Amino acid sequence: MLRQRSSRLEILDTQTVTDARYAAVLADLSVVNTLTRARPPTLRFLARAAHRAPGRVFRILDVGFGEGDMLRRIHRWGTRRGMQFELAGIDLNPGCAAAARAATPPGMEIDYRTGDLFDVLPGGYDLVLSSLFTHHLDDAQLIAFLRWMEASAGIGWFVNDLHRHALAYHGFRALAAAARFDPIVRHDGAISVTRGFRRRDWERLLRAAGVNGAAIEWHLPFRFCVSRLR
Repeated sequence: MLRQRSSRLEILDTQTVTDARYAAVLADLSVVNTLTRARPPTLRFLARAAHRAPGRVFRILDVGFGEGDMLRRIHRWGTRRGMQFELAGIDLNPGCAAAARAATPPGMEIDYRTGDLFDVLPGGYDLVLSSLFTHHLDDAQLIAFLRWMEASAGIGWFVNDLHRHALAYHGFRALAAAARFDPIVRHDGAISVTRGFRRRDWERLLRAAGVNGAAIEWHLPFRFCVSRLR
């Protein structure tokens, strides 16, 4: 099952649920991101990018922002360090924008948008980020996404996603059961791991997209991060 990327679809990719249920699922996924330390690799990438241009106001786009927890974390992280960002996110599901706005404190300026990222004209952003988004794409869509980021990010881009591994698969199932996450989270999270990546997948996809100079790094626990800084 884990030798190659699964094509099984997740419930949230195929079914419509109520706004309340969707918000509950996104809240559980935000907890998963915290427990599995999903955010530190992205913040380390931002630190490297900021070091190249100190004092710059970075225009950042987060693709597939979910409940917006990554963007809020970036805002708090940057504020503590005296850094300035113009933060925006785009997600295809309109329920994400509603849930993200509800979870965002007043005064935290983040532009949550609903739409297809491929409708966003290339350019206009310094950095493009995605966290736990690319496993939702098939190979053809992912190749197109890599090319879109190359055309859209003036300084660089960063992909943070799952390592397809048996320990990650069974570990998530145990965590989700113990934490009593929503049944959709239990189901979709396990499928997400089977749709994740191994190093050879990223090497193949980058070649197909014609992207040179990208770094592929493994991070605990069971993450592959792909980045490009110009």
